[in-house]
Amino acid sequence: MHSLDHIFDEQLKRRQADDLYRSRTSHSGPQAPELKVNGQALLAFCSNDYLGLANHPQLISAAKKACVDYGLGSGASHLVVGHTDLHHELEESLAKATQRPRALLFSSGYMANMGVISSLLERQDAIYQDRLNHASLLDGGLLSAAKFKRYRHNDSLDLQQQLKNTQARRRLVATDAVFSMDGDSAALKPLSQVCNEQRAWLMIDDAHGFGVLGPNGEGSAIAQGLTVKECPIYMATLGKALGSYGAFVAGSDTLIESLIQFSRNYIYTTALPPSIAAASLAAVNLLTDEPWRQQHLKHLIDVFKKRAKELGLPLMPSDTAIQPIMLGSSTVALRVSSALKDMGLLVTAIRPPTVPKDTARLRITLSAAHTESHLQKLLEALAVLQKQGLLPSVKE
Repeated sequence: MHSLDHIFDEQLKRRQADDLYRSRTSHSGPQAPELKVNGQALLAFCSNDYLGLANHPQLISAAKKACVDYGLGSGASHLVVGHTDLHHELEESLAKATQRPRALLFSSGYMANMGVISSLLERQDAIYQDRLNHASLLDGGLLSAAKFKRYRHNDSLDLQQQLKNTQARRRLVATDAVFSMDGDSAALKPLSQVCNEQRAWLMIDDAHGFGVLGPNGEGSAIAQGLTVKECPIYMATLGKALGSYGAFVAGSDTLIESLIQFSRNYIYTTALPPSIAAASLAAVNLLTDEPWRQQHLKHLIDVFKKRAKELGLPLMPSDTAIQPIMLGSSTVALRVSSALKDMGLLVTAIRPPTVPKDTARLRITLSAAHTESHLQKLLEALAVLQKQGLLPSVKE
């Protein structure tokens, strides 16, 4: 039998040959639009720090104070001795923000999705997922005992037909609220209606919507008018728009109590550090204290889409902070990303298996921390690459 190194060396070489090899970049300093990567100053358009809170002084101050008052680590799981009054206050604040009865903290969005699905479904049940869902939802479904089904992207009629044909005891429908690589939003109302008709539960992953969408950043469910009855399982993360770390699930008292009792990903994991809980709590308060952040971000999105359309750039249909430019070829996506880096801009090339084959793209993400001057530099660079023939044009 070949050694582990021999087998995986071959796989790594194939990935490199196919322009699918992933490499890490290290930067020094706080998360911000202007980063120093390996000594090079770059203007970044690839962070999920949508509101620019990751380096906010109030979050840093709250984390420092909590470290002094509570120490660094939480020391144990929530059910042993790791649950502090800061964790509890954060859960209550998140429940209020999302207009749900209760919320429960998880150590990451990945763990939250895995924990919900595995604790609610058994072998005689079924889960239905949008084809473009995040890996954490897909893995949660694949690793559960339930029958795993996928419906066409944002197609409630396809979902309805599949649900009509099932004999499953419990039916869970899971979808991203904002699709992380395409930037488009799920049509939650039609999905909710189908779930109600077919006796299914709707679960949404609002990692890229919470903090950004809704009147005060309450998220996609509120933005699209879904009550807790219409959307009984709401998951969102704290490490994107809120600039912190971790995740939570919000819903009814019964849902939260069930997760506390049955979710292994919650029961057997060390609680988030109290400093992270304190910083997250400060971030939730900023959603209403500094509403200009959502307003400025929306303005940047509108300006970028307008200018990109004038340039004829192949944008994907998105009204969110995620604005992908479809290129198709992984080789081309890497070449354009490299050219932008040479021009002082950091924009990530997203390639398979993160996205389907032949759909490699630049994933441009905008933040309230960006200025119009930052945006102008990006647009000017894209225009130059287009003139050089590196970027296609969709102008008629």
